[in-house]
Amino acid sequence: MSPAPVIIDTDPGVDDVLALLLALASPELEIIAIIVTYGNTDADASYVNILKVYDNLSRHFAQYPEDQKHWPNFAVLKKTILARGAVGPLAGEPHTAQYFHGRDGLGDITNRYPSLNLHKDALSQSDHPQLQFTEKSGVDVALDLVSSHPSGSITYIALGPLTTLAQVAQKGDGMFAERIGKVVCMGGNLDVPGNTTPVAEFNFFADPYAVHAVLPPPSSAPAPVPLEKFILVPLDITTQHELPFPSYVQHVDPSFPPPTPEPLQPLEEGVKRSPIVYFTSAFLSRTREVMLKFGKDVMELHDIAAVWYAIENPPNLNDPLKTGEGWELVRREFQIERTGELTRGMLIIDRRNDSGAYAPGANRARVQAELERLNAQTKGAFESTALPAQVEVETESQADSPSNHTGSSGNGVPVVTRTPGGDVLLKLLMKRVWGVGRSS
Repeated sequence: MSPAPVIIDTDPGVDDVLALLLALASPELEIIAIIVTYGNTDADASYVNILKVYDNLSRHFAQYPEDQKHWPNFAVLKKTILARGAVGPLAGEPHTAQYFHGRDGLGDITNRYPSLNLHKDALSQSDHPQLQFTEKSGVDVALDLVSSHPSGSITYIALGPLTTLAQVAQKGDGMFAERIGKVVCMGGNLDVPGNTTPVAEFNFFADPYAVHAVLPPPSSAPAPVPLEKFILVPLDITTQHELPFPSYVQHVDPSFPPPTPEPLQPLEEGVKRSPIVYFTSAFLSRTREVMLKFGKDVMELHDIAAVWYAIENPPNLNDPLKTGEGWELVRREFQIERTGELTRGMLIIDRRNDSGAYAPGANRARVQAELERLNAQTKGAFESTALPAQVEVETESQADSPSNHTGSSGNGVPVVTRTPGGDVLLKLLMKRVWGVGRSS
Protein backbone atom coordinates (compact mmCIF):
# COMPACT_ATOMS: atom_id res chain seq x y z
CA MET A 1 0.00 0.00 0.00
CA SER A 2 1.39 3.41 -0.96
CA PRO A 3 2.12 5.84 1.89
CA ALA A 4 -0.56 8.44 2.57
CA PRO A 5 0.56 12.00 1.75
CA VAL A 6 0.31 14.29 4.77
CA ILE A 7 0.65 18.01 5.48
CA ILE A 8 1.81 18.61 9.05
CA ASP A 9 0.70 21.94 10.53
CA THR A 10 2.72 22.33 13.71
CA ASP A 11 3.97 24.72 16.40
CA PRO A 12 6.97 22.59 17.28
CA GLY A 13 7.27 22.33 21.01
CA VAL A 14 8.33 19.20 22.84
CA ASP A 15 5.49 16.82 21.95
CA ASP A 16 5.22 18.25 18.40
CA VAL A 17 8.88 17.37 17.78
CA LEU A 18 8.36 13.82 19.03
CA ALA A 19 5.29 13.61 16.79
CA LEU A 20 7.33 14.83 13.82
CA LEU A 21 10.08 12.31 14.58
CA LEU A 22 7.47 9.54 14.66
CA ALA A 23 6.09 10.72 11.31
CA LEU A 24 9.57 10.87 9.78
CA ALA A 25 10.14 7.26 10.86
CA SER A 26 6.77 5.95 9.62
CA PRO A 27 6.56 4.29 6.18
CA GLU A 28 2.76 4.62 6.21
CA LEU A 29 3.12 8.38 5.69
CA GLU A 30 4.64 10.63 3.05
CA ILE A 31 5.35 14.07 4.52
CA ILE A 32 4.82 16.39 1.58
CA ALA A 33 4.84 19.65 3.57
CA ILE A 34 5.47 21.03 7.04
CA ILE A 35 3.74 24.30 7.90
CA VAL A 36 5.10 26.01 11.01
CA THR A 37 3.00 28.35 13.08
CA TYR A 38 2.95 30.18 16.39
CA GLY A 39 1.70 28.37 19.46
CA ASN A 40 4.02 26.66 21.92
CA THR A 41 6.46 29.43 21.02
CA ASP A 42 6.58 32.15 18.37
CA ALA A 43 6.57 31.33 14.66
CA ASP A 44 10.27 32.14 14.12
CA ALA A 45 11.41 29.81 16.90
CA SER A 46 9.05 27.14 15.54
CA TYR A 47 10.72 27.42 12.13
CA VAL A 48 14.20 27.02 13.65
CA ASN A 49 13.04 23.96 15.61
CA ILE A 50 12.18 22.15 12.39
CA LEU A 51 15.70 22.84 11.12
CA LYS A 52 17.08 21.53 14.43
CA VAL A 53 15.18 18.27 13.99
CA TYR A 54 16.70 17.69 10.56
CA ASP A 55 20.14 18.86 11.70
CA ASN A 56 20.23 16.38 14.57
CA LEU A 57 19.01 13.55 12.38
CA SER A 58 21.78 14.40 9.90
CA ARG A 59 24.32 14.22 12.74
CA HIS A 60 22.90 10.88 13.81
CA PHE A 61 23.04 9.35 10.33
CA ALA A 62 26.59 10.62 9.85
CA GLN A 63 27.58 8.42 12.82
CA TYR A 64 25.09 5.61 12.25
CA PRO A 65 24.43 5.46 8.47
CA GLU A 66 22.72 2.07 8.80
CA ASP A 67 19.89 3.72 10.76
CA GLN A 68 18.76 5.96 7.92
CA LYS A 69 16.81 3.14 6.26
CA HIS A 70 14.43 3.25 9.23
CA TRP A 71 13.54 6.90 8.53
CA PRO A 72 11.72 6.78 5.17
CA ASN A 73 10.62 10.43 5.29
CA PHE A 74 14.07 11.89 5.94
CA ALA A 75 15.95 11.67 2.66
CA VAL A 76 13.37 11.43 -0.10
CA LEU A 77 13.62 12.02 -3.84
CA LYS A 78 11.15 14.89 -3.63
CA LYS A 79 12.00 17.24 -0.77
CA THR A 80 9.48 18.09 1.91
CA ILE A 81 8.24 21.66 1.58
CA LEU A 82 8.85 23.84 4.63
CA ALA A 83 6.49 26.82 4.77
CA ARG A 84 5.47 29.48 7.25
CA GLY A 85 1.91 29.56 8.54
CA ALA A 86 0.07 31.92 10.86
CA VAL A 87 2.04 34.13 13.25
CA GLY A 88 -0.92 34.95 15.48
CA PRO A 89 -4.62 34.20 16.05
CA LEU A 90 -7.48 35.38 13.85
CA ALA A 91 -8.50 37.78 16.62
CA GLY A 92 -7.32 38.77 20.07
CA GLU A 93 -3.91 38.70 21.70
CA PRO A 94 -1.49 35.85 20.93
CA HIS A 95 -0.80 33.30 23.66
CA THR A 96 2.09 30.85 23.88
CA ALA A 97 2.95 27.87 26.09
CA GLN A 98 6.49 28.94 26.88
CA TYR A 99 5.85 28.21 30.56
CA PHE A 100 5.94 24.53 29.59
CA HIS A 101 8.02 24.39 26.40
CA GLY A 102 10.54 27.13 27.19
CA ARG A 103 11.34 30.28 25.24
CA ASP A 104 12.61 28.33 22.23
CA GLY A 105 9.84 25.73 22.39
CA LEU A 106 12.26 22.93 23.25
CA GLY A 107 12.90 23.34 26.95
CA ASP A 108 15.32 26.25 26.40
CA ILE A 109 17.95 23.99 24.81
CA THR A 110 19.25 27.09 23.01
CA ASN A 111 20.82 28.20 26.30
CA ARG A 112 20.99 24.93 28.21
CA TYR A 113 22.68 22.88 25.47
CA PRO A 114 24.48 25.27 23.07
CA SER A 115 26.12 22.35 21.23
CA LEU A 116 22.69 21.65 19.70
CA ASN A 117 22.36 25.13 18.23
CA LEU A 118 22.44 25.53 14.47
CA HIS A 119 25.44 27.08 12.77
CA LYS A 120 24.81 30.53 11.38
CA ASP A 121 25.21 29.30 7.79
CA ALA A 122 22.47 26.72 8.41
CA LEU A 123 20.05 29.52 9.21
CA SER A 124 20.98 31.60 6.17
CA GLN A 125 21.37 28.93 3.50
CA SER A 126 18.96 29.02 0.59
CA ASP A 127 19.19 25.29 -0.06
CA HIS A 128 18.71 22.29 2.21
CA PRO A 129 19.42 18.61 1.50
CA GLN A 130 16.02 17.42 2.76
CA LEU A 131 13.75 20.47 2.81
CA GLN A 132 12.43 22.70 0.07
CA PHE A 133 12.26 26.28 1.28
CA THR A 134 9.55 28.48 -0.18
CA GLU A 135 8.45 32.10 -0.12
CA LYS A 136 4.84 30.98 -0.50
CA SER A 137 2.64 31.14 2.56
CA GLY A 138 1.64 27.93 4.25
CA VAL A 139 -1.92 28.63 3.15
CA ASP A 140 -0.95 28.72 -0.53
CA VAL A 141 1.31 25.68 -0.19
CA ALA A 142 -1.53 23.64 1.32
CA LEU A 143 -3.98 24.70 -1.38
CA ASP A 144 -1.48 23.98 -4.16
CA LEU A 145 -0.83 20.48 -2.83
CA VAL A 146 -4.48 19.64 -2.25
CA SER A 147 -5.38 20.79 -5.77
CA SER A 148 -2.48 18.94 -7.46
CA HIS A 149 -2.76 15.59 -5.65
CA PRO A 150 -5.54 13.07 -6.33
CA SER A 151 -8.77 14.18 -4.68
CA GLY A 152 -9.25 12.71 -1.23
CA SER A 153 -5.66 11.50 -0.86
CA ILE A 154 -4.10 14.05 1.52
CA THR A 155 -4.36 14.07 5.32
CA TYR A 156 -3.92 17.46 6.99
CA ILE A 157 -2.53 16.93 10.52
CA ALA A 158 -3.13 19.96 12.74
CA LEU A 159 -0.92 19.83 15.84
CA GLY A 160 -1.13 23.50 16.83
CA PRO A 161 -3.69 26.31 16.82
CA LEU A 162 -6.18 26.03 13.94
CA THR A 163 -5.42 29.49 12.56
CA THR A 164 -3.67 28.36 9.39
CA LEU A 165 -6.28 25.67 8.72
CA ALA A 166 -9.06 28.25 9.06
CA GLN A 167 -7.27 30.48 6.55
CA VAL A 168 -6.74 27.55 4.17
CA ALA A 169 -10.42 26.57 4.31
CA GLN A 170 -11.54 30.15 3.77
CA LYS A 171 -9.23 30.88 0.85
CA GLY A 172 -9.89 27.46 -0.67
CA ASP A 173 -13.52 28.51 -1.17
CA GLY A 174 -14.88 24.97 -1.26
CA MET A 175 -11.98 23.37 -3.14
CA PHE A 176 -10.18 22.37 0.04
CA ALA A 177 -13.35 20.89 1.54
CA GLU A 178 -14.01 18.88 -1.59
CA ARG A 179 -10.50 17.57 -2.23
CA ILE A 180 -8.96 17.08 1.23
CA GLY A 181 -9.01 13.47 2.34
CA LYS A 182 -9.01 13.96 6.08
CA VAL A 183 -8.14 16.49 8.77
CA VAL A 184 -6.73 15.08 12.01
CA CYS A 185 -6.74 17.70 14.76
CA MET A 186 -5.19 17.46 18.21
CA GLY A 187 -7.13 19.88 20.35
CA GLY A 188 -9.92 20.60 22.78
CA ASN A 189 -11.31 18.86 25.85
CA LEU A 190 -14.86 17.65 26.28
CA ASP A 191 -15.29 15.74 29.54
CA VAL A 192 -11.94 16.36 31.23
CA PRO A 193 -10.27 19.52 32.57
CA GLY A 194 -8.10 21.68 30.34
CA ASN A 195 -4.31 21.84 30.41
CA THR A 196 -3.92 25.61 29.94
CA THR A 197 -6.86 26.80 32.04
CA PRO A 198 -9.24 24.70 34.14
CA VAL A 199 -11.59 24.50 31.16
CA ALA A 200 -9.46 24.83 28.00
CA GLU A 201 -6.84 22.88 26.05
CA PHE A 202 -3.98 25.01 24.73
CA ASN A 203 -4.47 24.76 20.94
CA PHE A 204 -8.13 25.74 21.19
CA PHE A 205 -7.37 28.39 23.81
CA ALA A 206 -4.70 29.94 21.56
CA ASP A 207 -7.23 30.71 18.82
CA PRO A 208 -10.86 29.91 19.63
CA TYR A 209 -11.91 32.11 16.70
CA ALA A 210 -10.19 29.73 14.28
CA VAL A 211 -11.93 26.75 15.91
CA HIS A 212 -15.27 28.54 15.49
CA ALA A 213 -14.45 29.22 11.83
CA VAL A 214 -13.53 25.58 11.12
CA LEU A 215 -16.27 24.05 13.31
CA PRO A 216 -19.17 26.52 13.27
CA PRO A 217 -22.38 25.88 15.25
CA PRO A 218 -24.53 23.08 13.77
CA SER A 219 -27.35 25.54 13.01
CA SER A 220 -25.14 27.81 10.88
CA ALA A 221 -23.77 27.38 7.37
CA PRO A 222 -22.06 24.07 6.48
CA ALA A 223 -18.62 23.64 8.02
CA PRO A 224 -15.74 24.60 5.70
CA VAL A 225 -14.31 21.13 6.35
CA PRO A 226 -17.00 18.44 6.09
CA LEU A 227 -17.46 16.91 9.52
CA GLU A 228 -17.06 13.39 8.17
CA LYS A 229 -13.52 14.41 7.20
CA PHE A 230 -12.62 16.12 10.49
CA ILE A 231 -11.26 13.88 13.26
CA LEU A 232 -10.76 15.42 16.69
CA VAL A 233 -8.18 13.92 19.03
CA PRO A 234 -8.86 15.74 22.35
CA LEU A 235 -7.24 15.70 25.76
CA ASP A 236 -9.89 13.17 26.81
CA ILE A 237 -8.01 10.47 24.89
CA THR A 238 -4.46 11.84 24.58
CA THR A 239 -3.84 12.14 28.33
CA GLN A 240 -4.29 8.37 28.55
CA HIS A 241 -1.13 7.95 26.45
CA GLU A 242 2.15 8.57 28.23
CA LEU A 243 5.89 8.21 28.00
CA PRO A 244 6.96 7.27 31.55
CA PHE A 245 10.39 8.77 32.21
CA PRO A 246 11.57 5.71 34.15
CA SER A 247 10.83 3.70 31.00
CA TYR A 248 12.81 6.23 28.93
CA VAL A 249 15.73 5.81 31.33
CA GLN A 250 15.52 2.02 31.21
CA HIS A 251 15.24 1.60 27.46
CA VAL A 252 16.69 4.73 25.85
CA ASP A 253 19.04 6.79 28.03
CA PRO A 254 20.33 5.28 31.30
CA SER A 255 22.13 8.57 32.00
CA PHE A 256 18.97 10.67 31.78
CA PRO A 257 18.80 13.01 34.81
CA PRO A 258 16.97 11.49 37.79
CA PRO A 259 13.88 13.11 39.31
CA THR A 260 14.82 15.80 41.76
CA PRO A 261 13.08 18.75 43.43
CA GLU A 262 16.02 20.90 42.32
CA PRO A 263 16.37 22.24 38.76
CA LEU A 264 17.89 19.61 36.50
CA GLN A 265 21.46 20.13 35.40
CA PRO A 266 22.57 20.08 31.76
CA LEU A 267 23.39 16.68 30.31
CA GLU A 268 26.94 15.51 30.63
CA GLU A 269 28.70 16.00 27.31
CA GLY A 270 31.07 13.13 27.97
CA VAL A 271 28.35 10.51 28.40
CA LYS A 272 28.03 8.27 25.35
CA ARG A 273 24.73 8.99 23.65
CA SER A 274 23.73 8.84 20.01
CA PRO A 275 22.91 12.26 18.52
CA ILE A 276 19.19 11.52 18.38
CA VAL A 277 19.15 10.39 22.04
CA TYR A 278 21.18 13.42 23.12
CA PHE A 279 18.75 15.70 21.28
CA THR A 280 15.60 14.20 22.77
CA SER A 281 17.10 13.90 26.26
CA ALA A 282 18.08 17.57 26.10
CA PHE A 283 14.53 18.83 25.71
CA LEU A 284 12.88 16.03 27.69
CA SER A 285 14.98 16.86 30.75
CA ARG A 286 13.18 20.20 31.02
CA THR A 287 9.83 18.48 30.36
CA ARG A 288 10.48 16.07 33.23
CA GLU A 289 11.30 19.00 35.48
CA VAL A 290 7.98 20.69 34.66
CA MET A 291 5.88 17.51 34.85
CA LEU A 292 7.26 16.65 38.29
CA LYS A 293 5.79 19.93 39.53
CA PHE A 294 2.41 18.53 38.46
CA GLY A 295 3.12 15.32 40.37
CA LYS A 296 3.69 13.10 37.31
CA ASP A 297 6.93 11.48 36.15
CA VAL A 298 5.66 11.10 32.60
CA MET A 299 5.23 13.03 29.38
CA GLU A 300 1.74 13.01 27.91
CA LEU A 301 1.73 12.07 24.23
CA HIS A 302 -0.86 14.52 22.88
CA ASP A 303 0.42 15.28 19.37
CA ILE A 304 2.03 11.86 19.07
CA ALA A 305 -1.42 10.26 19.46
CA ALA A 306 -2.79 12.41 16.61
CA VAL A 307 0.04 11.36 14.27
CA TRP A 308 -0.56 7.75 15.31
CA TYR A 309 -4.20 8.08 14.26
CA ALA A 310 -3.07 9.32 10.83
CA ILE A 311 -0.62 6.44 10.53
CA GLU A 312 -3.25 3.81 11.20
CA ASN A 313 -6.24 5.48 9.53
CA PRO A 314 -5.49 6.83 6.05
CA PRO A 315 -8.24 8.57 4.04
CA ASN A 316 -11.01 6.29 2.82
CA LEU A 317 -13.11 7.73 -0.01
CA ASN A 318 -15.87 5.15 0.39
CA ASP A 319 -16.16 5.38 4.18
CA PRO A 320 -14.39 8.47 5.61
CA LEU A 321 -15.11 7.50 9.22
CA LYS A 322 -13.97 3.90 8.96
CA THR A 323 -11.26 3.17 11.50
CA GLY A 324 -8.70 0.46 11.98
CA GLU A 325 -8.92 -2.24 14.61
CA GLY A 326 -8.92 -0.89 18.15
CA TRP A 327 -10.00 2.64 17.20
CA GLU A 328 -13.40 4.15 17.88
CA LEU A 329 -15.06 7.44 16.96
CA VAL A 330 -18.10 9.06 18.55
CA ARG A 331 -19.82 12.15 17.17
CA ARG A 332 -20.04 15.04 19.64
CA GLU A 333 -21.80 18.38 19.28
CA PHE A 334 -20.28 21.43 20.92
CA GLN A 335 -19.56 25.11 20.48
CA ILE A 336 -16.43 26.96 21.52
CA GLU A 337 -16.34 29.93 23.87
CA ARG A 338 -14.35 32.76 22.28
CA THR A 339 -14.72 35.75 24.56
CA GLY A 340 -15.46 34.46 28.04
CA GLU A 341 -13.58 36.18 30.84
CA LEU A 342 -12.65 32.81 32.38
CA THR A 343 -13.77 30.32 29.73
CA ARG A 344 -11.89 31.23 26.54
CA GLY A 345 -11.37 28.03 24.51
CA MET A 346 -13.90 25.99 26.49
CA LEU A 347 -16.03 23.53 24.52
CA ILE A 348 -19.65 24.10 25.52
CA ILE A 349 -21.82 20.99 25.40
CA ASP A 350 -25.56 20.77 25.98
CA ARG A 351 -25.46 18.26 28.83
CA ARG A 352 -29.19 18.18 29.58
CA ASN A 353 -29.39 14.73 28.03
CA ASP A 354 -25.74 13.91 27.36
CA SER A 355 -24.40 10.51 28.34
CA GLY A 356 -21.02 12.13 28.92
CA ALA A 357 -22.28 14.24 31.81
CA TYR A 358 -22.14 13.80 35.57
CA ALA A 359 -24.61 14.82 38.22
CA PRO A 360 -24.02 18.42 39.29
CA GLY A 361 -21.16 18.57 41.78
CA ALA A 362 -20.18 14.92 41.34
CA ASN A 363 -16.56 13.87 41.86
CA ARG A 364 -15.72 12.55 38.40
CA ALA A 365 -12.78 10.43 39.49
CA ARG A 366 -14.89 8.79 42.20
CA VAL A 367 -17.79 8.14 39.82
CA GLN A 368 -15.52 6.58 37.23
CA ALA A 369 -13.75 4.41 39.80
CA GLU A 370 -17.10 3.11 41.05
CA LEU A 371 -18.30 2.38 37.51
CA GLU A 372 -15.11 0.44 36.78
CA ARG A 373 -15.40 -1.47 40.07
CA LEU A 374 -18.93 -2.52 39.17
CA ASN A 375 -17.92 -3.23 35.58
CA ALA A 376 -20.83 -0.99 34.55
CA GLN A 377 -21.71 -0.68 30.89
CA THR A 378 -22.25 2.90 29.73
CA LYS A 379 -23.24 4.50 26.47
CA GLY A 380 -20.45 7.05 26.57
CA ALA A 381 -17.18 7.54 28.36
CA PHE A 382 -19.06 8.14 31.62
CA GLU A 383 -22.56 7.51 32.91
CA SER A 384 -24.88 10.48 33.26
CA THR A 385 -26.94 10.82 36.44
CA ALA A 386 -27.99 14.38 35.70
CA LEU A 387 -31.58 15.48 35.10
CA PRO A 388 -32.38 18.15 32.52
CA ALA A 389 -32.12 21.53 34.19
CA GLN A 390 -35.28 23.61 34.33
CA VAL A 391 -34.46 26.98 32.80
CA GLU A 392 -36.89 29.89 32.79
CA VAL A 393 -37.30 31.58 29.39
CA GLU A 394 -39.75 34.17 28.15
CA THR A 395 -41.30 32.01 25.44
CA GLU A 396 -41.34 28.34 24.56
CA SER A 397 -39.63 29.09 21.25
CA GLN A 398 -36.55 30.29 23.16
CA ALA A 399 -36.04 26.93 24.82
CA ASP A 400 -33.73 24.38 23.23
CA SER A 401 -35.06 20.84 23.35
CA PRO A 402 -32.63 18.55 25.15
CA SER A 403 -31.09 16.17 22.63
CA ASN A 404 -28.62 13.34 22.60
CA HIS A 405 -25.32 14.85 21.55
CA THR A 406 -23.35 11.65 21.21
CA GLY A 407 -23.58 8.73 18.86
CA SER A 408 -22.17 7.16 15.72
CA SER A 409 -24.24 9.28 13.38
CA GLY A 410 -25.64 12.78 13.18
CA ASN A 411 -24.07 16.18 12.76
CA GLY A 412 -21.48 16.08 15.52
CA VAL A 413 -17.72 16.20 15.19
CA PRO A 414 -16.12 12.72 15.05
CA VAL A 415 -14.05 12.40 18.23
CA VAL A 416 -11.55 9.65 18.99
CA THR A 417 -12.76 7.85 22.11
CA ARG A 418 -10.72 4.65 21.92
CA THR A 419 -7.30 3.63 20.60
CA PRO A 420 -5.48 0.30 20.57
CA GLY A 421 -3.94 1.40 23.89
CA GLY A 422 -1.22 3.50 25.45
CA ASP A 423 1.17 0.56 25.66
CA VAL A 424 0.87 0.00 21.92
CA LEU A 425 1.70 3.63 21.14
CA LEU A 426 4.60 3.67 23.59
CA LYS A 427 6.08 0.55 22.01
CA LEU A 428 5.71 2.04 18.51
CA LEU A 429 7.31 5.34 19.57
CA MET A 430 10.20 3.58 21.30
CA LYS A 431 10.87 1.35 18.32
CA ARG A 432 10.63 3.91 15.53
CA VAL A 433 12.30 6.92 17.15
CA TRP A 434 14.90 5.29 19.39
CA GLY A 435 15.21 1.82 17.86
CA VAL A 436 14.14 -0.03 21.02
CA GLY A 437 13.35 -3.62 20.03
CA ARG A 438 14.05 -2.90 16.37
CA SER A 439 15.85 -5.54 14.36
CA SER A 440 18.77 -4.25 12.33
